[in-house]
Amino acid sequence: MSPRSALVLLLALLTGATASGLTAVAGEGTARGLLAGLAATGLAVPFFNRLIAAEDDAPQPPAPVGAGPAERDSDG
Repeated sequence: MSPRSALVLLLALLTGATASGLTAVAGEGTARGLLAGLAATGLAVPFFNRLIAAEDDAPQPPAPVGAGPAERDSDG
């Protein structure tokens, strides 16, 4: 499992647990809380997958040209 898919799964599970917990606090039954958590988890997976994939595809600034700090500080 790649780190990106593990992060998506973790965020989706946290979203589902939060939705389930808030439903329970609102006074709904256990079945409605479970359904709310499962629905939120199912909707969160594609959402977070698309969100994290967009960050991976963002253009990165070019690396600076020249000697790096380790090369400037050396004796050679």
